[in-house]
Amino acid sequence: MAGEVRYKNIGLRGVTVADTKISYIDGENGVLIYRGFRIEDLAEKSTFPETAWMLLHGPLPSSGELRRFEEQLRAERVLPPFVLQSLKLWPKESDPMDVLQASVPMLAMADPDLRDESRDANVRKAIRLIARIPALMAAWHRIRQELDPVPPNDDLPHAANFLWQLTGLKPDEDAARDLDVCLILHADHTFNASTFACREVVSTQAHMYAGVAAGVGALSGSLHGGANARVMEMLFQVEKTVRSEDEVGDWVRGRLDAGEKIMGMGHAVYKTVDPRSKVLKQMSRRLSQKTGCEHWYRLLTRIEEEGLREFEKRGKSNIKPNVDFYSGSVYYLIGIPVDLMTPVFAMSRIAGWCAHILEEKFAEAQGKPALYRPQAEYVGDYCGPVGCVYQPREKR
Repeated sequence: MAGEVRYKNIGLRGVTVADTKISYIDGENGVLIYRGFRIEDLAEKSTFPETAWMLLHGPLPSSGELRRFEEQLRAERVLPPFVLQSLKLWPKESDPMDVLQASVPMLAMADPDLRDESRDANVRKAIRLIARIPALMAAWHRIRQELDPVPPNDDLPHAANFLWQLTGLKPDEDAARDLDVCLILHADHTFNASTFACREVVSTQAHMYAGVAAGVGALSGSLHGGANARVMEMLFQVEKTVRSEDEVGDWVRGRLDAGEKIMGMGHAVYKTVDPRSKVLKQMSRRLSQKTGCEHWYRLLTRIEEEGLREFEKRGKSNIKPNVDFYSGSVYYLIGIPVDLMTPVFAMSRIAGWCAHILEEKFAEAQGKPALYRPQAEYVGDYCGPVGCVYQPREKR
């Protein structure tokens, strides 16, 4: 068709589908910006609640606005009783991401603003989701261990309270701050797969919880949020396979020769080092020293060095470490189980998802489509694009 742009099997890469004021990526130079602020500055100076408020509203909050937002988060941490009762009935071996995706619609049922589509009501929904998803995953982790969920501690900030509800122990302040920084780093990343899923769903005028449930489903995939856990699983495999760090190069070459991936390396957008990876690398180094687990950091850096060398030889010099390469070890050293790493990613990304849902619902002036409705090119099946003749069953 004249004037029609056609794309085949490229996952919409390079296709602009909407405007956004929320975040920006310069993949060539390794730059990530939230609302005009570089991610390195936010990781050093901000907190997750402050970053979340900014993503939802635009500018940085005043002291009073931030205080009220933190109070709202604390007030919404308590899960509806029927949600906790439901969790206790579910199979204990269930994948935490399946639990999370199944729980989001239950949280919707308990939201008094569910059918109110005003902006203020949607901001209140976002606050409840940001507050309750950490409580939900902490409760599930304890329930599956036959332990009682731990009530929230109003004296603790957002990240520290999650660790408290997860373990029942007062968290180390440094570990809590490290987790807070991780939440900042993962809070948004423009039109990634899960964010696009959220926006596509709410473009139908579905409510915020429906969009978030779609985002959770997209994030569960190993090529998206599940990659951090697979990095840690890769690390366990390397530890069992190689007799010394000097053999890591052989392991990397063998993996690439077999057509397998080095998990945590390469990105759909970044053609250089992911800026979040730089922050997480330093965090991994510090945590490994503090916990006496330096071997994890040494293995990771050796895999990185050997991987970069091999990719260069193979003409793939743009494959660099992404956010997942070091985040898995950081979460593990903080004490987060491997299968909870992707839910922790969701605890962070919920801020970005909700910000994008608000933008999709209320930023009419930005020229977004009223309803996402891409076209597909029908290429037919065994009898070609057209002309199949229906045969009665007895003649097939």
